[in-house]
Amino acid sequence: MTQGDSESAAETDWRARAKDFPINEARRIVMRLSGPRPAIYWPDFLASAFIGWGAFAYAVVHAYDWPRYVPAVIIAGFALYRAVLFIHELAHIKQSQFRAFRWVWNLLAGIPMLAPSFTYTRVHSDHHRPRIYGTAADGEYRPFGAGSVWNIVFYPLESFFLPALFVLRFVLLTPLCWISPAIRRLVWERFSSLTIDLAYRRPPPGKGDDPHWKIEEALAFLFGAGVIAAMAAGALPWSVGVTWYLVAVLIFFVNSLRTLGAHAYRNPEDGAPMGRAEEFLDSVDVPTRLGALWAPVGLRFHATHHLFPSLPYHELPKAHRLLKAELSDNSLYLAASRKSLPDALRRLWRDARAARKAGGPIE
Repeated sequence: MTQGDSESAAETDWRARAKDFPINEARRIVMRLSGPRPAIYWPDFLASAFIGWGAFAYAVVHAYDWPRYVPAVIIAGFALYRAVLFIHELAHIKQSQFRAFRWVWNLLAGIPMLAPSFTYTRVHSDHHRPRIYGTAADGEYRPFGAGSVWNIVFYPLESFFLPALFVLRFVLLTPLCWISPAIRRLVWERFSSLTIDLAYRRPPPGKGDDPHWKIEEALAFLFGAGVIAAMAAGALPWSVGVTWYLVAVLIFFVNSLRTLGAHAYRNPEDGAPMGRAEEFLDSVDVPTRLGALWAPVGLRFHATHHLFPSLPYHELPKAHRLLKAELSDNSLYLAASRKSLPDALRRLWRDARAARKAGGPIE
């Protein structure tokens, strides 16, 4: 069976076929792979951060000199995009591990981009829970493949105003949280999570959240308010704020396309919870070299990641090669692969149109 044939077969009745997925055999194959390695994390992240902020500074110095400004903004955006997406790795590493890396990440990426690690840590852990993934309680899931195609169109457009909401949350709402418990509860529930579902309501702080989230929040406020005050006082040029916003929009926009290509999103709003194999078949791998640009830090192997969430990003390409080569029947495993990001988006669009014509989700 070819890869194309296996994809078509699995999409025909993906829930029913999930029971045939050789998950135990797959687990035995990936057991030889290693855990997160600091010798890989540190140079990768630091290089991404320094290239990103270096290009950012160059863009500010040459603000509005378009032949130099535009390429600098693009380089800053993609380098900082890679640096910021290490937040995904932090969400899968125990709080007792990589403590220095976590703080350095916050100081060099999370806080300057107003996305400290506490905004994602517990939210993403819930996304991987079998009884939550793909349901209304999953803030990282929207039934794009089981609803209107307009949801797919409008989602990337949110990228253009999301940075303003982050400024609002950390510069204006944070100090109000300190004086009003009611505002604190509202802000925590509705404005403190990196999700794709804007209606998501975050559970109260508890187990699984960053233990130092209040410090991260305060540092994000000090950074955001400090930069705005410095620009207002003339100590920093306004091009700093303009460039930051453009870089943030670029990061959000590219990530929105990556997100649309990360799952099939076939579970409707009232859909039932999924098992691990169903979750895998509702997710997507795009194992191309170009994928490292728009889906960095291993996220082009998103389906494999959902199969083995504890594998670090540097082991996912190895896992993909091993599973493809060593599974006794790799047809269902390959069914989660797409040729490219445009291919993944085309299939998502096709599923949404088919769901609308059928009056229900793709089965």
